[in-house]
Amino acid sequence: MDFKEIQNKALEIRKKYKQLEIAKYGKEWSSAQIAEGFVGDVGDLMKLVLAKEGVRDIDGVDEKMSHELSDCLWSIMVLASEYDIDLESEFLKNMDKLSDKINNVNL
Repeated sequence: MDFKEIQNKALEIRKKYKQLEIAKYGKEWSSAQIAEGFVGDVGDLMKLVLAKEGVRDIDGVDEKMSHELSDCLWSIMVLASEYDIDLESEFLKNMDKLSDKINNVNL
């Protein structure tokens, strides 16, 4: 599965969530609420990172970390779509810039 297919899958799930939100709350979540959920997922991910580093004790840490990383990726893809950002293109441009920056560091 390539990047566009993964992003399309994320947006397909977002459409289903919109229907669920409307049925449950009478309106769909705003972009700010999606971002807020993302922040919560990042917090959960941090706890799992601490567990991987031996600072916390969490059962099933590897499975939970995989889940949180995919939740975070989903949120990023949805937010990029909400704000009309070509995430694939921007990611590649950013990686090229970082690569150039690293290549130009004098050690």
